Amino acid sequence: MIQLDIPGYGELRLQHLVLDVNGTIAAGGELVEGVAEGIAALEGTLRTVAVTADTHGTAHALGERLGIDVHVITGSWEAGDKLELVQDLGADAVVAIGNGSNDALMLRSAAVGVCVIGPEGASRATLEAADIVVTDIRDALALLADPRRMLATLRT
Repeated sequence: MIQLDIPGYGELRLQHLVLDVNGTIAAGGELVEGVAEGIAALEGTLRTVAVTADTHGTAHALGERLGIDVHVITGSWEAGDKLELVQDLGADAVVAIGNGSNDALMLRSAAVGVCVIGPEGASRATLEAADIVVTDIRDALALLADPRRMLATLRT
């Protein structure tokens, strides 16, 4: 768990990390270099769940490789399914990371939403829904590994 009392933002008790897959932790179905190490550094701190429509058919292998749970979206409204996952986990205990339009609702709902503006960019809706914006998924994972950095970003 990550516990922080952030001046002007509030108290956080984060237990879950929800990660979008395509465009966030993977590109073209392949894991972004350094992501496995970043997730491993959070083991024992946050329960990590990847959420994806599994466009490339690699989600379960990715989950096994990373040692994390994978939630494959089967409905026709991806944004709603991602939001439902965050709500089922308890949104006030979730940090969510994504980049696409279908991630905006989950970022807005989560206690902390992080938008990654990576090589494929990020949607405006997701950018506006985020509490924190980074240019690399590894930076987002590093913020969680050293929560004082997150405190410095969010305090008012």
